[in-house]
Amino acid sequence: MQDAHDWAENLNKTFEDYGFYKLRADPQIHSRVYSDELTLISTWTDDILGASSTIKGKNLAKLQLGTNYEIKDLGEAKLILEMCINRGPITRNISLSQKSYCKCMLRCFNMKNCLPKLALLPPGLLLITEDCPNTPKEANKMKDILYQCYAASEFSIEDNI
Repeated sequence: MQDAHDWAENLNKTFEDYGFYKLRADPQIHSRVYSDELTLISTWTDDILGASSTIKGKNLAKLQLGTNYEIKDLGEAKLILEMCINRGPITRNISLSQKSYCKCMLRCFNMKNCLPKLALLPPGLLLITEDCPNTPKEANKMKDILYQCYAASEFSIEDNI
């Protein structure tokens, strides 16, 4: 267990040396704003997924990490943490799908032949943080409602920023 901790500390130090900051909401995600570019890097043990608003930012991050560690570029990510990453052919919009994960869970629990049910929420419904309870009184009012905002019910709003 100590080795994993040491690896994480070493990686965090490397990110810090190159001007990246740890996100408070998720310490496995590091970000850097340099000039007009934004670069985000997320880590899972020794797997790294990165994105940058510019090719220059992507190449710089790869060069810097490659200086300290042996890295292997696997190209555009298609699957991460059981989420399929789909890109639009023209606009390059990105969407995530957990279809493969759901199929895996259905197989795991011997439910692959179960019948689908309609969703309780309409397709395309946009859920945003601003709709969550913002005060302890609002959160208390929502605590017995089956579908509640997880962020507001479990954490203070400041913890999620």
